[in-house]
Amino acid sequence: MKTFLFTDLDDTLFQTLAKCPPGQELVAAAFLADGRANSFSTPGQRALLELFAAQSTIIPTTARDLAAYQRVALPIRFTSYSILNFGGLVLRPDGRLDADWFGLMQADMAKAKAGLVDITSRLDAYCTQKGLPNRARIISDAGIAFFALLKDPEKNLSRLNAIEEAVIQPWLGGEGKDFVLHTNGNNHAILPKSLDKSRAVAYVSDLLRAEHGEILTLGMGDSRSDGPFLALCDYAITPRHSQLSKRCFGEPARSAP
Repeated sequence: MKTFLFTDLDDTLFQTLAKCPPGQELVAAAFLADGRANSFSTPGQRALLELFAAQSTIIPTTARDLAAYQRVALPIRFTSYSILNFGGLVLRPDGRLDADWFGLMQADMAKAKAGLVDITSRLDAYCTQKGLPNRARIISDAGIAFFALLKDPEKNLSRLNAIEEAVIQPWLGGEGKDFVLHTNGNNHAILPKSLDKSRAVAYVSDLLRAEHGEILTLGMGDSRSDGPFLALCDYAITPRHSQLSKRCFGEPARSAP
């Protein structure tokens, strides 16, 4: 029986320098468009990746768009499917877009476009009125608008949370009932409910079963938004101290002195 690992990338297999533990040998794992390294892996992450690469086929399952995904530089080569944009795009093993999934997402995201325009307009109007530096933008890839994103230029999370309370949550409870909010650090992403990693994982899993028969699926991710796709897999893995781990298991107990 073949084994497939659906895994998130950022904060699971690597992370920004600020999130790396001190005193470890770091290796650049992802780069900005200008060529600068901005994410790094630890020895433990590299050992985990090597372990899984030897025993399973790895399927990246990430919020990254195609350009950002192509700037990932891990010591293994991905040879199967890839899931990008929170499940918005599926790449086939040859690197081409899966046409059936692309057509489905085109139709679903076209229905959601007005909502994305609405919430970004509301956010920008509120921030302008309050004299805040924040501005929302719609994230698109391959010609499809997928979700709205709000960040803080000074990484002021309390300011982001205040904007969420004043604008985003009331909207989600009314006109935005078909959308969800995903928060992780300095990112506030407003996604259509039809945009979900779990939908893409289910789709790819069906393709893999058609190709290979019965399979064993593993899921690995750090974020609350990864939970639904992990739940589809036979086994689920999350890093210690991750957003998902804290939600499921609480804070790890401190070691005795």
